[in-house]
Parts: sequence; structure tokens; C-alpha cells
Amino acid sequence: MNARPVLLLACLALSQPAAADVASAGPSGFVLRIEAVTDRGPASAWQRLVRVQDWWDKQHTYSGDAANLSLDLKPGGCWCEKLPGRGFARHLELVYVVPGKVLRLVGGLGPLQGMGASGALTFTLRPAGQGQTAVTAEYAVSGYRAGGFEDLAAAVDGVLTEQVKRYAAR
Repeated sequence: MNARPVLLLACLALSQPAAADVASAGPSGFVLRIEAVTDRGPASAWQRLVRVQDWWDKQHTYSGDAANLSLDLKPGGCWCEKLPGRGFARHLELVYVVPGKVLRLVGGLGPLQGMGASGALTFTLRPAGQGQTAVTAEYAVSGYRAGGFEDLAAAVDGVLTEQVKRYAAR
């Protein structure tokens, strides 16, 4: 058995979330909203966003290598990860793209997938001043989990907040 999914869940549980980013949480799901500003202009910010392998932390992958991530920008395209032995993980599916402005994907990140929970992850880019771009990431997750989603919302928020900050920082 591969220990990576267990490690991913442990990392989620130990993350220090920014509580303000959990917009709502309840027994059947949660909504996260994370905002950041990057010093990139809109075109450069978009190009960075769609190259997830350049900013997603390898610690939050199944393979341990962010270079194995890819995003196929087409209808039904895949945010996928190559795994050893010709394996793969389909993390999210593209459902809405307005180049330079909006990227929406559906699915369950990390352990959410194994729980049968799913969500819509929307990245919205907008100009934010002198050569800067603001990014808002909103992840609306629903499903069933014994005991609800309140505690898991904070953990997922911590991980996703870390990724958005990594995206904006470089």
C-alpha cells in the first residue's frame, strides 16, 4: 500500500489554516475563499496559474514531485498527476475557462476524492493596480462525511491557502 494518501491526509489534518478563509462549513460541505495579489500582470498571472506544476507544493502530491502535475486546457481537460508504473491521479476536471480571467474545475482534491466528496474550485483573476493581478480561489465542496465537514474545512483551507500563496509569491 502506498503511504502517500495517508501522508496527504495527515498533512491536511496538521495544517495551520487561516480561519477567515472558511466562508462556511456544515454537515454536508464547506466553502473556502482565498485571496492573494501577485506582482504579475494579467497575462503572466494566467500563464502561471495554468502551469500548476510550477507552483503546487510537491508535499501535496501523491507522487512527491510537482513536475508530475499537468493541466490540459480543453473542455473536460484534466488536472492530472503521473504516478509510477503508468499510474495516474485525476484530481480535477476543467468545466469552465475564460482565458486570462476564470478557471473552474470540479472534483475532490487529495483525500476528498477517496471520501466521495466533490467540489467546484474556481480561480478568478482581475487587475489589481500597477502590473499586479488579484486572484480569488473559491472551493465549494459537498458530500457526506460521518461527523460533518466542519473540522475538515479548516484543514483543507490551510493546504489550499498555502498553494495560493505559493502561486502569488513567485
